[in-house]
Amino acid sequence: MTTQGTAHPHKRINAAQVCELCGGVSDMSLHRWLNNPELAFPKPIYIARRRYWREADVIEWLDAREVAA
Repeated sequence: MTTQGTAHPHKRINAAQVCELCGGVSDMSLHRWLNNPELAFPKPIYIARRRYWREADVIEWLDAREVAA
């Protein structure tokens, strides 16, 4: 999947975009991933009580999961 080259290193994406990027998972799955330290899912940045992630971090995490599988 190695899509790191297509991600802007400073682009921020919201929770809905993270869910879509991760294959259409639910917000509850995202919540579980954040609360499971074994998965090491990237922590969000809070801006005005909304969660945002660096797109590059999420893609890097997905690539690492693919390699581990």
